[in-house]
Amino acid sequence: MPWKIASPVGERWRLVKALLRNEQSVNQWCRVFGVSRKTAYKWKARFMAHGRQALNNRSRRPRQNPRRLKAHWVRRIRSLRQKHPSWGPKKISAYFQQQGWQGPCERTIGRWLRRLKLNRPARRRPRKACVRIHPKLTLAKRPNHVWTVDFKGWFRTGNGERCEPLTVRDLFSRYGLLVRALPTQHMVPIKAVFTGLFREQGMPEVIRIDNGSPFASQGPAGLSQLSAWWMRLGIRVEFTRPACPQDNGAHEQFHRVMKKETAGPTARTRRGQQHRYTTWLWSYNHLRPHEALEQTAPAKWYRKSQRAYPSRLPEIRYPKNYQVRRVRSNGEIRWAGRKRFIGEAFIGHHVGLRQLRPGIYVIKFADLLIGHLHETDAGAMRPTLYRHGRQNRQKPKV
Repeated sequence: MPWKIASPVGERWRLVKALLRNEQSVNQWCRVFGVSRKTAYKWKARFMAHGRQALNNRSRRPRQNPRRLKAHWVRRIRSLRQKHPSWGPKKISAYFQQQGWQGPCERTIGRWLRRLKLNRPARRRPRKACVRIHPKLTLAKRPNHVWTVDFKGWFRTGNGERCEPLTVRDLFSRYGLLVRALPTQHMVPIKAVFTGLFREQGMPEVIRIDNGSPFASQGPAGLSQLSAWWMRLGIRVEFTRPACPQDNGAHEQFHRVMKKETAGPTARTRRGQQHRYTTWLWSYNHLRPHEALEQTAPAKWYRKSQRAYPSRLPEIRYPKNYQVRRVRSNGEIRWAGRKRFIGEAFIGHHVGLRQLRPGIYVIKFADLLIGHLHETDAGAMRPTLYRHGRQNRQKPKV
């Protein structure tokens, strides 16, 4: 014998049909179905008023809720989220406060984002051990104290053009100074970009870079032609540890947001991608609340540098006991009647030589030790190797 499945709605329908046939009294049918007279009359009245659909369970939700969020706030949340897909409840709430609106709290905004199906659950990553930045890195204490510079990974636009996004950011204010879509990582266009940036925003005190090209090299002190030019301008160059992107974590987070909001998918041309970068950077600096800045925009904290870009490249001054030599176009100097190779990074600059002991000379570029010259050596100088990171505490090795 098959099992008989009884549902509450089906039992109510049987009860109503029995009451409508009027074959027995209401009390008898109530005893058969195991319900009270009040329940029997309730289901009969509902059936007579609205039909069989009225026998289903009704929602206990109140018809009116005076504390429910107003419709215009829901529209504002929807429009702002659609305009800025990466903004979460914290940034939306901070934006409402910047506009002078007494908006809903963050939890309410998050709940409505889920109701409107506009939330994107973040991919959970396994937790890792906490990594501390090495104390040798400069702690930014004011605008233009430390600038961070890096290249976002290259990609191709819709028509196949190569795009190399160069990004510059002020570490203290989180202000994005520049995003430029370049075709290559060659020295000449990058130097032209920085020349225009220095003229517009002034010069920083420190520039923090990684150990990759074109900012660094395998030559003396790890300098390239670009970083040597920065030092000539009086800017201190600071390297992060090799293979340690966490040393420049704020800049990597900047890259993540930029890629999410401007490169999915990429533009058809590099010029179109540059237009996206320019529009997004203005929004990032002036509209987007930043959690590290108490949910305010970076433009509120940034001011232009007082260090103006010089009209002429300043000369490097060495003490009187130094012999000054100019590095030729092939990276060599003439010393003691012979040509000695110094490095391609110092082409066009002057280096200083000071006798350390008989037959051995110290070579400096500005205040940086770049190597030693030995009279007994026939070729190049012996370059100085600076080990960045934890090994910075050791003296440079020659």
